[in-house]
This record gives sequence, structure tokens and C-alpha cells, in this order.
Amino acid sequence: MPKVFISRKIGPEAIDLLSQHAEVTARQKEDAPGREELFQNIASADGVVVWQDKVDGEFLDHAPKLKVIAQRAIGFDLIDAEECARRGVRVSNAPSGVDDSTADFAMALMLASARQLVEAVNTTMNGDWQRFGPMESPYLGHDVYENTLGIVGLGRIGSKVARRARGFDMKIIYYDIVRNPKEKELGAEFIPDLHKMLGMADYVTVHVPLNEETRHLIGARELAAMKPSAILINTARGGLVDPKALYDALKSKKIHAAAIDVTEIEPIELDDPLLTLDNIIIAPHIAGASALSRLKMDMLAAENVIAALAGKPMPSCVNCHLIK
Repeated sequence: MPKVFISRKIGPEAIDLLSQHAEVTARQKEDAPGREELFQNIASADGVVVWQDKVDGEFLDHAPKLKVIAQRAIGFDLIDAEECARRGVRVSNAPSGVDDSTADFAMALMLASARQLVEAVNTTMNGDWQRFGPMESPYLGHDVYENTLGIVGLGRIGSKVARRARGFDMKIIYYDIVRNPKEKELGAEFIPDLHKMLGMADYVTVHVPLNEETRHLIGARELAAMKPSAILINTARGGLVDPKALYDALKSKKIHAAAIDVTEIEPIELDDPLLTLDNIIIAPHIAGASALSRLKMDMLAAENVIAALAGKPMPSCVNCHLIK
């Protein structure tokens, strides 16, 4: 029977499913294992289920029998998928599990930033609630309804954000390297030039994968193209936005605000200058953290491992096209 190692706490439903097809060792701890502990457990493993563990040449050297690595998240930037392919190891991610919860959270960040919700709640909690005059409230926010939403990347999650934004009667425009054939159904207008789209939007939300081509996709030039009243939302990957450029744009009021769930270095360092600003919301990478989405990701990871070990097509392999 093949052996499967699970590096961090996972839903019992996924363990039960895997146990029908393999001998499973599940490390049911929330914290990440150290490299030595990890290497000991993968030495005889045919399959591994990981959660943001670094998979590089050294990892693969310690797992000579390995056939499949299943990542329990959408992003797999910590996994060297090309090196895995070179060694014949299939890699999967869990793209569908967090689509809806991430789209919900992108809308939540948009609304919270537009209406200065975090600052207002803190005012109440700090005992500073006052009766403000009709136009003197420090929390006169921006409306979302009937404003223009610019979506960078109209893929699975971007499309779900578009559907939600339609409920606010927003005008939806988007930029992507591949035009979405369902744009009419989504009520989205394709803008082939990123900088032009950025200049048209009141809100910009980013939904593209992180790779060498998209790293710092939103930099100083892109932020300068946005309206001074615009708000940037990022629930994808921190590396998509240049943090120094974002700080400069927010500090100098080149854009109105930002609301992000991801940072280039996670957790964000305590001396990061972004933390000194009052026009940014920074959540601790929780957009996909709903109970249902976690279960969906766990089950998809299990299904990917089972398929790979049986020599069958995987539901979401990211490097199979590279394996010869």
C-alpha cells in the first residue's frame, strides 16, 4: 500500500478518504514542521499533502519514492513545480476550494475601506464615539454602488467578484492577458490596456497568480495611473504589488486607500512602513479561511493524491504538462 504524509492539521474527512487508498501519517498540528522532521517523514512517502511548506531540490532529495505533492491552497509559489516535473513528481493545488470565500472577502475589504469601517469601529471601542454634525464626521466614506470596479484578472475568483459587484450596480471593467468569453454574461467590459483600465476605475481588485511575469505587476507606474480617489484591493498574492511603491502612493495620497489580505513577506514585519499608515487595511491572509472552503481544499488535495497514485488524471495538476 502506498504511503502518504500530511504535514499539517487537516480535516478528518480528507484523512478518511485517503486512508481507503494509502497508509496515512497525518501530523495533526497547526504549526509547520521543521525541515528535519519533514525530511524524516517524507523519506518513504509516495505522496505528500502540504500547506505552504517549501518544496525544493533539498526536499526532493529526501523523498526518493515521491510521486505526488498536493498543496492545500491555490498558490504554489513555494513549490518548485519545474524541478518536481524534472524528477517525475506531479504537483497539484486546490484552486476551486476558496473561490467563493475569497470573492466574498474582496468585497468585504472594498466595503470596509470605502466606508472607513475599521477606523469607525476602533473609535467606538476606544470610547471616542461623538455626535458628529452632518458634514463634520471624520468617517464620511465613499460609496460603492454605481461606481466603477476594475478587475485585474477575470478568472475564477475575478469572475465571482464581478457577479457580486453587479449586486451593487457597479460598472465592471477588466484587464487580463486572455479575454474572458463570459464577459457579457458577467457584465464586464474588456479594457486591453492595463494602465488605461486603472485610470478608469474607482476600485481596483487584483486576482492573478504570482509568477515571474506578474511579480510587482502593480508598481509605481501603475499606481500613478489610478485615480487619486481610488482604492486598491489585493486578496491574491502580496508579491503582485510592489510594497515600497504602495507605501509611497498611500503616503503621498496618490491613491485614496488600500485594503489587502496578503503581503510580500508573511507575516508582515513589525517595522514595515505600511503599518504606520492610516489609509490601509491589512488582514492576515484570511480571505480563503472559511470552514467550508478549508474542507473543500482538503478534499481536493486528497482526490489529487489518490488519482496520482492510481496513475489517473488529477483534478488540478499544475505541472503534468511538463512531465515527459
